[in-house]
Order: sequence, then C-alpha cells, then structure tokens
Amino acid sequence: MDIHMQKKQQLVTRRTAIVTGLSALGGLILTGCSKSSPPTYGNILRMGDALTYNAQRTLLPGQSLAKEYSHRDISSFPATGTTNPGDDSKPYFSKDYARYHNNAFEDWRLSVEGRVAHPGSYSLADLQKFPSRTQITRHSCEEGWTAIAEWTGVPLSRVLQNAGILSSARFVNFYAYDGYIDSIDMLDAFHPQTILAYGMNGGNLPIQHGAPLRVRVERQIGYKSVKYLQRIVVTDEFVDTGDSGWAWYVGI
Repeated sequence: MDIHMQKKQQLVTRRTAIVTGLSALGGLILTGCSKSSPPTYGNILRMGDALTYNAQRTLLPGQSLAKEYSHRDISSFPATGTTNPGDDSKPYFSKDYARYHNNAFEDWRLSVEGRVAHPGSYSLADLQKFPSRTQITRHSCEEGWTAIAEWTGVPLSRVLQNAGILSSARFVNFYAYDGYIDSIDMLDAFHPQTILAYGMNGGNLPIQHGAPLRVRVERQIGYKSVKYLQRIVVTDEFVDTGDSGWAWYVGI
C-alpha cells in the first residue's frame, strides 16, 4: 500500500472524532457558503474544512507570513512519505521518474497547463532563471513532529504569471510522480512564501525530500507541500480526488 494512503487512513479516526464535535458549528458557517468557502464542505469527514478555512481567512491577513528562522535554528529533518518514485520495488514506481533520476534530471520538465494563456513546460534551468526566494521555515507534520529547514526556489506566483493565469482560475492542482495529487486556492498560490523549491539547506533538493522539485506551502500543514512534482494544472473548478480522510485546508 502507498505510504501516503497508509498515513491518510491513520488520520481518519482522529479526524472523525474532531469533526463530530465541530459539525454543528461548521453547519452554521456553511449556511452562507460562497466561492470563498472550501470546496470540500459537502463531505462529513471534511466538514471541519469550513470552520478552519473561514476562521483563518477571516481572522488573519491574507498575505501574513509564516515565521522565518535563522541558520542556527535549522534542525534534522526526517524524510517521511515516498522516498524515491524511481524505486521499482515500490507500488508507486514511476518509470519516467527513474529515467529522469538516472540522467540527473537534465531532461526533466515541469508541465504547467489548464486555465493559463500560455501552457508549457519548464526545465530546472528555466525555473532557476526566475528571481529566487530563500526562506528558513518550520515544517509541521500531520504526525505531530516539526523540523526547520532552509528552502530555495521560485515563487509559484511568478510561474503562474509567466504562464498567463486566466481571471477565472480558482485552484492550482499539483500532480506528483508517486501518484499523489493535491491543490490549493489562489490566496495560497500567490502567497509570497509559497514556492517551488529546488534547493534545501544550501544544496540541491535531495531525493528523499522531493527532488527535483517540490511545493512549499508554508501556511499549511506539511502534507500540502507536495514532493516530486510532475505537472501543475490550473482549474476554475475543484478537482475532487476522493475521500482520503484528510482535510483539504489545513492552515497554521
């Protein structure tokens, strides 16, 4: 079984307990649902999304920054989840990823498509030509541990603007080589700390942390920072990947 799915199943019991206590309050919020509400509110296991999403969006400034740290705060950082989609002994094996890995990702490209005026693909060299951002931030894992690391990459907003994002766009969907899929809304997509990271702690992004490229969504729990990026698809409708037992919005 994919380790992502194992972790999701482990969280169902905990989330069910939390949601049971919040469903009544969530229902009050849902009465006034609009396009600003999380798109997963119809599922009882995700009912807490509405409470978290609306409370955070209401109480916190839209572009408020996650705390950044100094180099002396950098800590050890366990690699959880998929550790190499190029491992042919694993169920999440990707032949394409293995080929790119064996060629040091020289011919790897990130596809950007959907509700953009200029769909296309970007090599690592292309992404590194954009103005970069380096940030030292805390990763808060859904399993309860935290770690601090330095990340370097291109702000997602710059890539979206370069692709000519259309005015109807509402969601940015991330597809990974290990089969993982997730998405964020435009407020998080254009947050200055949301980056496509190709560097970690002063070096290239390691395989176990998502090489050659991963998302860093610093205002949400760790599993939103998708590893092993393959393509980005911008949509005007929510892409529901099924009932995983995880919340769609997990702001911190």
